[in-house]
Amino acid sequence: MFTSLFCSPMFLLFQGLMANKLTAGDSRTRSSVSIFIVAGLCCFFYLLGAWQRSGFGKGDSIAVEMTKSNAACNVIPNLNFETHHGGGAGMIDDSNSNVKAFEPCDAKYTDYTPCQDQARAMKFPRENMNYRERHCVPEEEKLHCLIPAPNGYVTPFRWPKSRDYVPYANAPYKSLTVEKAIQNWIQYEGNVFRFPGGGTQFPQGADKYIDQLASVIPIDNGTVRTALDTGCGVASWGAYLWKRKVIAMSFAPRDSHEAQVQFALERGVPAVIGVLGTIKMPYPARAFDMAHCSRCLIPWGSNDGMYMKEVDRVLRPGGFWVLSGPPINWKTNFKAWQRPREELEEEQRKIEETAKLLCWKKISEKAETAIWQKRLDSDTCRAEQENSGVEFCKASDPDDVWYIFLSSSTSVAMLFNSLRAKLSLWCRKQHLYSFVVIRDSQKP
Repeated sequence: MFTSLFCSPMFLLFQGLMANKLTAGDSRTRSSVSIFIVAGLCCFFYLLGAWQRSGFGKGDSIAVEMTKSNAACNVIPNLNFETHHGGGAGMIDDSNSNVKAFEPCDAKYTDYTPCQDQARAMKFPRENMNYRERHCVPEEEKLHCLIPAPNGYVTPFRWPKSRDYVPYANAPYKSLTVEKAIQNWIQYEGNVFRFPGGGTQFPQGADKYIDQLASVIPIDNGTVRTALDTGCGVASWGAYLWKRKVIAMSFAPRDSHEAQVQFALERGVPAVIGVLGTIKMPYPARAFDMAHCSRCLIPWGSNDGMYMKEVDRVLRPGGFWVLSGPPINWKTNFKAWQRPREELEEEQRKIEETAKLLCWKKISEKAETAIWQKRLDSDTCRAEQENSGVEFCKASDPDDVWYIFLSSSTSVAMLFNSLRAKLSLWCRKQHLYSFVVIRDSQKP
């Protein structure tokens, strides 16, 4: 390459043109020097190329030897391309293995969800939403085929576009666009669904609703990092919490709005099919900083506050519970809700009593939204609990939840002592402080 450059006619012509621009006295001297330098470089690169082609270079000699011997890896004997896992972990004997091929299921199973057969669910008791829970079929009735995707299914949009748009072909159900039209849940536009961010309790958008909550709950400063949305709809509340660095886990039953969780997943929001019914939620104790219910239709005051006690189990000390909708502020809203005053009053009374029993403190009640905070120190209300006549059950592992039935009794394990609660808060503050220190130390 260099030989061609320095010895090309164009280069020499260029040198000649440059020489013409010089003064008459220096032109002869400089032209002679330039010609001498160019000739020397041409000779040097010519000799360098000849030496490389001769095979005396180390790299070229290896290539020549490999070419002559037709050997792939025996030129340098110390190279070993075998796996180095001990105990024969890298050896797989598949001589006797048989790969089982599954055929596609019939197209009618496009919406099939294991243990969520709606026709079968209607045969179970309605009490405590038992029929909306998981009910798996016997082994002999299970499907052993590949569930087909909806016709025309495409790759979902990437975040953050997926928060607002979902391809129609991925979840071709328009019923919610009609039933929830005035609440801005979802709108059908051409070949996509658009999610304006509205909900039953926040038709003006989840952003404004979260701003209202943030005026009471420290959402924006890192205190709240995880949230649980019970009865999530299409999960717009959880979707709009992402930009505030809060991860929300949403769940809703597969009911008449059977596509709501599917919409949430297509949007890229964590969600599962689930309901607060007869068994515990599949989350460990003290897993969430905030729990939320917006018109979720869960009877919080029934069964001696059994569902509120389950929320208490998964809330961290100092966590928040948000209840938006009936029966909050029933005196003003009972006519709009078209429900009897007495019924709503009794429902809120039971909720207030259970919250007091659980050592929750109401910190806000505005319009149709009330917010309680779980205390860090339950010792301050221990006397009230002991005098309330509440049934205390035998302490159990609060993390043992898989298919464990809910109980209306209060577990002693739920009543955290002040030292454990304060230590947990201190550790979280130290973690946040360490993160800030590390991040600040990395700034230029």
